[in-house]
Amino acid sequence: MSIRLKLLRKKLGVTLEALAEKSGMTKSYLSKVERGLNTPSIAAALKLAKALNVKVEELFSEDNVSLDSYSLVRSDERQSLAANDQSPGYAVLAHQVSERSLLPFIIYPPTEFVDKAFKEHIGEEFLFVHEGQVEVDFMNERVLLNRGDALHFNAQKPHRIRSVGEVLAQLLVVVHSSEE
Repeated sequence: MSIRLKLLRKKLGVTLEALAEKSGMTKSYLSKVERGLNTPSIAAALKLAKALNVKVEELFSEDNVSLDSYSLVRSDERQSLAANDQSPGYAVLAHQVSERSLLPFIIYPPTEFVDKAFKEHIGEEFLFVHEGQVEVDFMNERVLLNRGDALHFNAQKPHRIRSVGEVLAQLLVVVHSSEE
């Protein structure tokens, strides 16, 4: 699944070089994202949206949706987005329906902390463990969450997540990205 980055970037008259500079990402990486060879993480998608001054949902939307509509994404119609080769990734649970700042995902975290880097982004994050068990690493503290547990935190707090136990975890994650 390729995001609408190239379409949005061209529509807004932003060069690849300018977007790379503004987002803090390399031109090479952005080119791969535009060609569908790489899929950005949630944190990277939030940075791209901020750099383009658009809602993050616009990066994933198929069409322009009218403001009075609603978003229904059936479980068998979810857009799955691979985080990398070793992780099943995440799936978008809503399409843009209005000027809103909540972005819901289903995440399937890998069993190991594949990325050594901790994620951090503007806004808040809410996690609900739908299936399995996860460990949330906040650098100086690790929190174990079981099925049915919920966690809400400031997303600027460095964090990373992995599945633990016998079943690959499935999390509902809602990211709130407030306008600054």
